[in-house]
Amino acid sequence: MNQQLATQLTFSVNGEPVSPQAVSPAMTLLEYLRLSGRAGTKEGCGDGDCGACTVALIGARADGNPQYQAVNSCLIPLGAVAGRQVLTADGITQGRIPKSPLAKEPVTVDQLHPVQGAMVETGGSQCGYCTPGFIMSLFAAYYNGGPDDLAVEGNLCRCTGYLPIRRAAQQVAQTLVVDQFSQQLAAASTELLPVACPGPDTQFYRPTQLSEVLALMQQHPDATLVAGATDLGLEMSWHRQHYPVLISLEAVAELTQMHQTEDAVTIGAAVPLSHIETTLHGVFPSLDEMIHWFAARQVRNRATLGGNIGTASPIGDLPPVLLSLEASLTLSGPGGERTLPLADFFTGYRQTELQPGEVIVSVQIPRTPAPGTARRLAQSYKIGKRGTDDISIVAAAFVVDVDADNTILQARLGYGGVAATPARATAAEDFLVGQPWAMETVQAVKPLLQEAFTPMTDLRGSAEYRQRLVVNLFEKFFVEFP
Repeated sequence: MNQQLATQLTFSVNGEPVSPQAVSPAMTLLEYLRLSGRAGTKEGCGDGDCGACTVALIGARADGNPQYQAVNSCLIPLGAVAGRQVLTADGITQGRIPKSPLAKEPVTVDQLHPVQGAMVETGGSQCGYCTPGFIMSLFAAYYNGGPDDLAVEGNLCRCTGYLPIRRAAQQVAQTLVVDQFSQQLAAASTELLPVACPGPDTQFYRPTQLSEVLALMQQHPDATLVAGATDLGLEMSWHRQHYPVLISLEAVAELTQMHQTEDAVTIGAAVPLSHIETTLHGVFPSLDEMIHWFAARQVRNRATLGGNIGTASPIGDLPPVLLSLEASLTLSGPGGERTLPLADFFTGYRQTELQPGEVIVSVQIPRTPAPGTARRLAQSYKIGKRGTDDISIVAAAFVVDVDADNTILQARLGYGGVAATPARATAAEDFLVGQPWAMETVQAVKPLLQEAFTPMTDLRGSAEYRQRLVVNLFEKFFVEFP
């Protein structure tokens, strides 16, 4: 990357350009907002679960047009908002109006945004701590088709109750008007320009070409790659990890594309999950299902497919789905480009086949079933303490191809949360081939599934419980797709 690009960190907050002085680009956006006096944005959990810190960024929807995106400011490093527009709950009022014509002195108050007004009118706030996050989630949805229940799925309320908040959303769902924010959105650019920011303790780079990424990784062998930062943000927010060099992938052209053919779909490693959710809806039903339960919208707006794979977490939600779909990865590094089946990518706990200086470029998912297939059965399941906003206890995904006689031609059974890596139950897969797709076959394969993995016991679930889920989820799959 051209080192002349080194610039001071600049972005805008509520329309005001800011250039923080002597601030680390690894500082979270939430921390900066509160330290700079913008305390309307609240800090709740600090790990992207509660939504109290939600702000809106102007970003790109899947078709490239601008949109307001609700995101968790507690997970975003400041460098990631370079050149971007940030809006907070205390910055979305629409001008100023007289407080009262009878006032002795000309006192003015801010005019509430429609979603703020609706929350007041419906009694949608008590302690008020979660309210700014709800407001910003509703604000983003207000300009993106209208608020609904999904708009606030990543916001938790402990005292008000959700009924008045739902009423507020319903009240403004059909009331979109042309205002300063819709005009600001229409005029916004979604292009992410290259950034090289030499902070006081962290260097932050945002290249736009893959060749620049590889060159930077050669210059900085210990650099940390960051895309949506929904996982890395936890390390910064909770564990106070220090990263001397961060290389952002979210603007890299080769990593942000999706291509579909009759035979396969190729998804760039830095494509946000919310884009996959809309663009590929209906193509892979099991992927649709898991993305829905993956996390709340604030996380899906930032999290990427490559990030969920690259962290190599044994409880990552998407690898089991991709394993069942026989996905493969394209990797690029100093030695060139290579393709690797995802099943061969994970080598141990948080360990992968990635070589020094390599990066995940894309994921390829074949669309063609086994030859002779009359039906393809596919579904995924996530078992957790909560629905969309929690780490899985066990995640499972199944693909079974059967012929016209209901004989199994191919079976792929992917699991997460039951071993040191996401893995397939290969012995069970081999047993199923050639068997009839029937309850008798499911019962016969249960012992193999019971012995397929050696899960651990932790706070979320016991080893025995996880082993039972491995078996029972496959039976559930048959019951749903007989």
